[in-house]
Amino acid sequence: MEPLKPMKPMRPLMTPQRWWPEELGEPAASGGQGGTRYAFFGEKKLLLIEHGGQVQKFDTGEHRIEGVSQVSAGEALAFTSQRGSVALSDLKRAS
Repeated sequence: MEPLKPMKPMRPLMTPQRWWPEELGEPAASGGQGGTRYAFFGEKKLLLIEHGGQVQKFDTGEHRIEGVSQVSAGEALAFTSQRGSVALSDLKRAS
């Protein structure tokens, strides 16, 4: 039986590429799924969704976005907040 070889050092995690405007700062939560990315900016109550190079802005109101899930096999997104699940279609568009 051969002795175990030393493990190679882990590479540092890559910092995700910023796709949102720099003036928004760092998001409270961000992620992606199925070719769609999101970034939530809590103090601004703003959720950005990027899909296919297009960015949409949504007012989250009292929701603090913590995660995302895809509803069914389609592209409908639902987000998890402190109040439970909230569908993207339930949020108002922001300018």
